[in-house]
Amino acid sequence: MSGNRRKALLVSAALVSGALLMTACGDSDKAAGTGAAKDTAAAAPAGNAAETTPNGSSSETSGKASSGKNADDGGDKGGASGGGQGKGPGGSGADVGDGVRKPVQQSCGANDISWSSRSESQAGGYILVMAKAKPGITCVLPEKHPVVAFGSDGTEAGPAEHSAGKTITLSGNTTAYAGVNPKTTKDNNGKELTFIIVAPENNDPDPVELKTGPITVDKPIVTNWHTSAKDAVPFA
Repeated sequence: MSGNRRKALLVSAALVSGALLMTACGDSDKAAGTGAAKDTAAAAPAGNAAETTPNGSSSETSGKASSGKNADDGGDKGGASGGGQGKGPGGSGADVGDGVRKPVQQSCGANDISWSSRSESQAGGYILVMAKAKPGITCVLPEKHPVVAFGSDGTEAGPAEHSAGKTITLSGNTTAYAGVNPKTTKDNNGKELTFIIVAPENNDPDPVELKTGPITVDKPIVTNWHTSAKDAVPFA
């Protein structure tokens, strides 16, 4: 009887040990599974974090896709901004080739100029006309004489020089000179007038009036524009 009891106790002990061993293995596997899950979560990219939706299910938001959208937005903005920067070779002036434009200087009008005059005694007496650009203006006088008419009579001066002069750019303190001889005849004929009307070109809308005092006018002449007063003496 005692042998049977010993055998029964051994069998019972073996069963209990087996049960304990199985329980321990199960807990170990569960723990291992939990660790693996944690490791997997740690290894996943931050942009792929699960996002819980209002209905309780989860959806993945791709950080890469989001980044790509931002890049596209930035690219669109950059393209729009860059498009405004590029400018063609437009602008005023003359085309000198290769898309380059050279500014064209404006011709002087009467109202672009500060005018003055004085009487000179050389060559039998003449009127020296002086022209300077007004402040801030740069303009070009033509390569010929100014248009000069005398008083209410309207007698116009002819050319004192047969050749063309040089263009003169007026700017700053540059002064151009022209000499006017009001009487080229040797007799006593002529009209007495007291002022001249001057303009750089015919049909100037704003000719100027310069006082001269009483002068006798008969077949007047005028020189081209010069940069030196001594070159503007109107010899008949």
